[in-house]
Amino acid sequence: MYIDPKGESFTNVVLEIFKVNGMLNAEGDEMGKEFGMSSARWKVLGAIIKLEQAVTVAEISRTMGQSRQATQRLVDVMVKDGLLDMRDNPNHKRAKLIDLTDEGKRVYNFLHIKQLSWAAKSSDELELRDLKTTLATLQKMSQYFDK
Repeated sequence: MYIDPKGESFTNVVLEIFKVNGMLNAEGDEMGKEFGMSSARWKVLGAIIKLEQAVTVAEISRTMGQSRQATQRLVDVMVKDGLLDMRDNPNHKRAKLIDLTDEGKRVYNFLHIKQLSWAAKSSDELELRDLKTTLATLQKMSQYFDK
């Protein structure tokens, strides 16, 4: 049986991404536990910050690469916890707009500062050019699968 070296390398990259993703989620959970924030909840805050405006659950889920239903469950809990605000959307009757409350912004800003320090420490043994190559490759993979 012929094994395509490029396909095999791709599979190994994907498996390593799965492994690292689990590790990153655990790291994020640890950083956020002071605020009762899981990595998943933190990602919701980050998606809204990244999009720079109040957005729908569908827009958040696309940014996170997660299902709309899973994102909706997180948003509902985070609204109850006072981290997010849900308001009417003038462009759509049913799709509410989601934004950070002042408390959500405060928590996000605190976690962002914590994350910057963590990123600096975590990247100590990595070369900038390797990180840039990795990012470019992951972006190409993301574009391919986003079709």
